[in-house]
Amino acid sequence: MNKSSKIILVTAAIFGILGVVLGAFAAHGLRTILTEAQLESFQTGVRYQFYHAFLLLFVGVADFLSAKQLQIIWMLTLTGVVLFSGSIYILNLDEYIIGTNVKAIVFATPIGGVFLIAAWSYMLMSLLKISSE
Repeated sequence: MNKSSKIILVTAAIFGILGVVLGAFAAHGLRTILTEAQLESFQTGVRYQFYHAFLLLFVGVADFLSAKQLQIIWMLTLTGVVLFSGSIYILNLDEYIIGTNVKAIVFATPIGGVFLIAAWSYMLMSLLKISSE
């Protein structure tokens, strides 16, 4: 296994572990303090984190993508998950953890979404460039 694939698979495993932990935390620990809308929003962050853990598992074992393509997909996905899911977690937990109401990071969610779309789009373009034999 090359270094790029290992980093991608480790990232996928971390996303998966955190997804289970945060999903369980939301289902059991946050149900009493978050509104239904906040809980649904939090679960959306968890869901998208899991979707992209699976994407990275696939990409990490893909032997038909170059090291450069792997690195680009990984960076786009990592940035996207951190911004998209991370901002959702912070926006819903901020007033309970930090004690403020930081809405200034609300812009990070759609920017993260753009990075996630870019990761999938770049993967599609990379796959379409592979010649069929």
